[in-house]
Amino acid sequence: MMSFLIWCILLVLCWPLALLAIILYPFVWLILLPFRLLGFAVDLSFSFIRNLVMLPFTLVGKRG
Repeated sequence: MMSFLIWCILLVLCWPLALLAIILYPFVWLILLPFRLLGFAVDLSFSFIRNLVMLPFTLVGKRG
């Protein structure tokens, strides 16, 4: 919602720039998509490693 309001303000202030932004937005999104997927994979990898390291402590904590 906030990005739409910013775009509306940009449309009032400088409409050619607002139209350029709305045309280029899908292309920028497509270019950034692999980086989002890479970030998701790295986050999952670190989460998996953290859970492997914390597994013994979790098992000992559930005993008592």
